[in-house]
Amino acid sequence: MGKLDIIVKTLEDKQAYDIKVIDLENKSSIADYFVLATGNSINQNKALIEYIEENLKKEGFDVLSIEGLREGKWILMDCGEVIVHIFSSNQREFYNIEDLWES
Repeated sequence: MGKLDIIVKTLEDKQAYDIKVIDLENKSSIADYFVLATGNSINQNKALIEYIEENLKKEGFDVLSIEGLREGKWILMDCGEVIVHIFSSNQREFYNIEDLWES
């Protein structure tokens, strides 16, 4: 199972909602994919990141960095070619990352 599949499956299994994968392969040198998801609470956002990190490590993948974990409203996990964004619903609506990268 690849990195992207592990991340999406973990988010689905742990009841994140509005999960979206944005293909960046021809749009950016930052990463190949953004994965966006929304949690029901700050505690769930933090737990989602922990579950993703744990499941990636079990399969031999490294997490390069995690930002925003302390506040938990928008957590960014850099997994190399995949960058994961876990939002609170307010933050996701405010920053509207989908429209920025999908246009």
